[in-house]
Amino acid sequence: MNLPNKLTLLRVFLVPVFTALLIYPALPFHSAWALLVFLGASLTDHFDGKIARERNLVTNFGKFLDPLADKLLVITALVCFLSLGLADIWCVLIIIARELMVTSIRLLALQEGGTVIAANKWGKAKTVSQMVAILYILACRSTQELLSFSGNAPELVLVGNVLLWIAAGLTVFSGAVYFKQNIHLISAQK
Repeated sequence: MNLPNKLTLLRVFLVPVFTALLIYPALPFHSAWALLVFLGASLTDHFDGKIARERNLVTNFGKFLDPLADKLLVITALVCFLSLGLADIWCVLIIIARELMVTSIRLLALQEGGTVIAANKWGKAKTVSQMVAILYILACRSTQELLSFSGNAPELVLVGNVLLWIAAGLTVFSGAVYFKQNIHLISAQK
């Protein structure tokens, strides 16, 4: 297994660590630790692709697992945010629905012709917007925790939700582009 794929697998393995840190309040500075783990996992997303392209280590396994690892990390963070009252349920449902649709199309492509569909520029922009929104919310939560401020500051939650809705908009747009580019896979299933 090459280095980029190992970094992608690391991101997958960091998901339960991130979840435990974020939702386990008995651990001192748990939100700050969760922020650091999420940031580290997000950085693996940047570096695995960069290394794969620079060293010509792009594999079908990596093209399939990388976006799946992103989805797992993002969906986990958003579900945790719902439980903590930090995200709008409709925004989260839109993002999850799109992610499931795109993953289904990817699986169809793999089943039909053994083709792995790599993320396009809109999918990458969507992922970046989601990561930025999540990192902002985690940074606010960590700052509140470090300053011993209890509760969710409404204005910070509002800004976090605005960022999530921007990400949801990009999520819907990138999903529509992806759907249009791959409609032939769905049509072939009839």
